[in-house]
Amino acid sequence: MNNTLLGLLQLCDTALPIGGFSHSAGMETYVQKEIVHNNETAASFIQEMLCRNIFYNDAQFLNKTFKAVEANNINEIFKIDEFATASKLPEELRMASHKLGIRLLKIFEPLCNDALISVYADAIKSKKINGQYCIAFALIAHALHIEKKDALFGFFYNAAASMITNAVKLVPLSQHEGQRILFSLNPILNKLVNEIELIDEDMIGLCSSAFEIGSMEHERLYSRLYMS
Repeated sequence: MNNTLLGLLQLCDTALPIGGFSHSAGMETYVQKEIVHNNETAASFIQEMLCRNIFYNDAQFLNKTFKAVEANNINEIFKIDEFATASKLPEELRMASHKLGIRLLKIFEPLCNDALISVYADAIKSKKINGQYCIAFALIAHALHIEKKDALFGFFYNAAASMITNAVKLVPLSQHEGQRILFSLNPILNKLVNEIELIDEDMIGLCSSAFEIGSMEHERLYSRLYMS
């Protein structure tokens, strides 16, 4: 058994008990507005979220964190955390990333026994920084000896699989159709991972205004199944 592969599978498992199932990334707003209403529109939402939002934001912060870890630069990691927090304009997205991050750390910190993970977790507890899921993911992946490209692919895959689970419940879609969408995303995920280093520094944190407005509107929906 490849222990690195096992670590990646566990880290990317959508059933990991960190509360990921409670967040729809604003999809619930789009469903209630009937913008996302069938297989095609659900697939379009997920692809756009991956390519227009996650690629320029959390995936880039994960990539930058990996570089900071390799340089053993905890102050740079704190700066990335501040940048990632500031890039999330909707309050519920900031809260979601914070909660997912601290729950992920709670599981893996005692398993990894890694100094940088402990310093990062302590800084969150002392409220020196907010704490971000993508940064915690990067720290843990590095401690598990997972290659950066594999960690990025796993991060994108986890996001896609989670959104598909949400779409199956919200739209609703059949489980079969959900898996078809997930399978169709494979070349897109590979493309995003391979292009992660090609983005100009000024493009990191790019605002996806429609998604952010959807998340802000979600905070005031009359009825909700998801926290975000």
